[in-house]
Amino acid sequence: MSTRERPVEDEFRAIEQAVWAAPPHRLAEVANRLVGRYANGGDAGVFLVDYPQAFLVPTVPGRPDVPVDNTFPGRAFASQRIVQEPARGDGGRLVHLPLSVQGERLGVLTVGLPDGGPGWLEDFAVVLARALKLADPSTDLFRRVRRRTRLTLAAEIQWELLPAPSCDAAEFHFAGQLEPAYAVWGDNFDWAASEERLTLTVSNGMGSGTDAAVLTHLAISALRNARRSGGDLAEQAALADQTLFARHRGERHVSTLLLEFDLATGRVRAVDAGSPIIFRVRGGAAEEIGFDAQMPLGMFGDTLYAVEEFTVEPGDRLVLVSDGVHAALSPSGVPFTRSALALALRATRMQEPPEAVRTMIRHFLDFHEDAEPVDDAVIVCLDWTGRTDESISGGV
Repeated sequence: MSTRERPVEDEFRAIEQAVWAAPPHRLAEVANRLVGRYANGGDAGVFLVDYPQAFLVPTVPGRPDVPVDNTFPGRAFASQRIVQEPARGDGGRLVHLPLSVQGERLGVLTVGLPDGGPGWLEDFAVVLARALKLADPSTDLFRRVRRRTRLTLAAEIQWELLPAPSCDAAEFHFAGQLEPAYAVWGDNFDWAASEERLTLTVSNGMGSGTDAAVLTHLAISALRNARRSGGDLAEQAALADQTLFARHRGERHVSTLLLEFDLATGRVRAVDAGSPIIFRVRGGAAEEIGFDAQMPLGMFGDTLYAVEEFTVEPGDRLVLVSDGVHAALSPSGVPFTRSALALALRATRMQEPPEAVRTMIRHFLDFHEDAEPVDDAVIVCLDWTGRTDESISGGV
């Protein structure tokens, strides 16, 4: 399907204008109507991925949820490619187009077409994905659609705190996931990118329930405040440490691993303030990157945090996990890190970070043999591609 075969320019401009003019809560409905009118498409539907990224959920009631695994729409979502189902007897077919914005995978647009369909549908999917991303903060509709069961209050706090769960940039590809998605407590991750650097943190708030979620929220807010004020890693950790200590006097703390990537050189500055750990996969071999252990945030309020360094090279993969992952035990008492984590890292070596994270989460859940994990968990995967002449000039 060519991306350049558009309808008459004025017609496509009218389609775009209709998308941008749609009220946020009616955006999916308007998109379905536009596809039917301009592409002669029937059975049009916008499907959003649920919180655990296991199902694609329709935005219009009455249609069934679709598993991501082993389905045509799921294949479009996982591969981020257009998938056409086999033609029916009348020559028509269902076409599934991924909806994503800068590497953040939102869902799938499914359209029933009498033939292969117009080439501009791919461009339409790009416009629609951007509109969905911008509309999301203005309505509860998409958040309601994405939850197949009720979130706990703690999970609501944590998901609202998260930035985009994945991103594609010239220098890196990144994805992260919380588990269990509907009942996460104090585990979280945060990231922010600029022209010069990427800052990435994985945090684990002490305790469970809303107490842990509120504690983590306070810590990440303090880290962001320091970062946005121009503070370096040590200053970010120090402010969060002081903020938590002032509130809890050392009785509650947050374990955090802070990383800052120099996008031009691959040099990484790190502050290890607790239990999250990091693995580097290079040339097919995985190794844990060790740091000098420092106090979790909030223990004493006056800790002077030391910054350590390491370097990533193009082709490196970094996997960050909270203690809910690396300290997990199977029902028979076997540590997850002994063999299961290494197996998960090998099984995902050819997958892009979003799919790698989904696969590692499945390995993590299978490891528990149908038993509920005793702690919540975060898995973050980052592939380093490095800066090229094209990325320096602004290309992606």
